[in-house]
Amino acid sequence: MTQRTTLITGATQGMGRALALDLAARGGTVLLHGRDRTRLEAVAAEARAAGPATTVRTYLADLSDLDQVHAMADRVRAAEPYLDGLINNAVAGGGEKPLKRELSRQGHELRFAVNHLAPYALTRDLLPLLTASAPARVVNVASIGQEAVDFDDVMLERDYEGLRAYCRSKLAMIMATFELAAELRGTGVTVNTLHPAHLMDTDGVRAYGLTPLTTTDEGVRPTVRLLLDPDLATTTGRYFDRFTDVRAHDQAYDLEARSRLIELTHRLIA
Repeated sequence: MTQRTTLITGATQGMGRALALDLAARGGTVLLHGRDRTRLEAVAAEARAAGPATTVRTYLADLSDLDQVHAMADRVRAAEPYLDGLINNAVAGGGEKPLKRELSRQGHELRFAVNHLAPYALTRDLLPLLTASAPARVVNVASIGQEAVDFDDVMLERDYEGLRAYCRSKLAMIMATFELAAELRGTGVTVNTLHPAHLMDTDGVRAYGLTPLTTTDEGVRPTVRLLLDPDLATTTGRYFDRFTDVRAHDQAYDLEARSRLIELTHRLIA
């Protein structure tokens, strides 16, 4: 880990904060993303204390605004000589008011924007740096909660519910993971996705009214494994339920659906 540079999105709370502290203790360079400057600087201070020899830098952006996503990627590419790891961890959960449909800065359904469009756009923008730093790994934090994307109502303008929107956005993330992994075969950049743990003790889980069942540390271990395990150096395009390589929702293996999703995604993030 000593020479690695890893970017973690959503690093100011929940599993993102736990990942930041875990990776900081291992050395190298850890890049922390958040949307709140105060919280971001606080977790950066914690990370520096956890790893005094580790270089910690911060990147501020609101991932519900694609302009800010692109701008952050530009800053990372300009400032960082290497990027060996990207953990797309930031998430919009079901919400405190799950029947209230929310929109991103560009007018897209908020969960689809934050959980799918933003990580795809960020990864796409950082590909020149990732491929130049290869071998490199992208880890997309998805969920066991998955629901088929309805291409006649991608933005859930009908029968909106926050958890449904979340589950659709996470399946979209998994579908995009598979597509990007296929595209990047042979480049030295792997792309995998996982459900890290069941109902971790996070603000998002509690806000929706669910009872946490596990700690964020339970999610850190399988996530870091995908980032660092030498036995997974060439593993790509896979979905894991914690430590187990399993099958995702059937739609994730529908090549036509994946192609439609990627075509739509490129139009929306342009």
